[in-house]
Amino acid sequence: MPHVNIKHFPKDFTDEQKQQLAQAITEAVTEHFRTYDGAVSIALEPVAAHDWHETVYRPEIAGRQHLLVKEPNYRND
Repeated sequence: MPHVNIKHFPKDFTDEQKQQLAQAITEAVTEHFRTYDGAVSIALEPVAAHDWHETVYRPEIAGRQHLLVKEPNYRND
């Protein structure tokens, strides 16, 4: 505990980029949960853009708003 699962549009990360991301997330999680880095696990889960609404937005964002600490504000930048 804790486990962080990041769902995202497919993106090619190098191993170094994955490690940098994991380190940054681990630092934030260990600080705020007051735990040690060995307790943290992180997963990256690519989701195709055309599947996002049905597999992520509807069940995990719209369907679980009471759990969100930050809501999305989707824009076309």
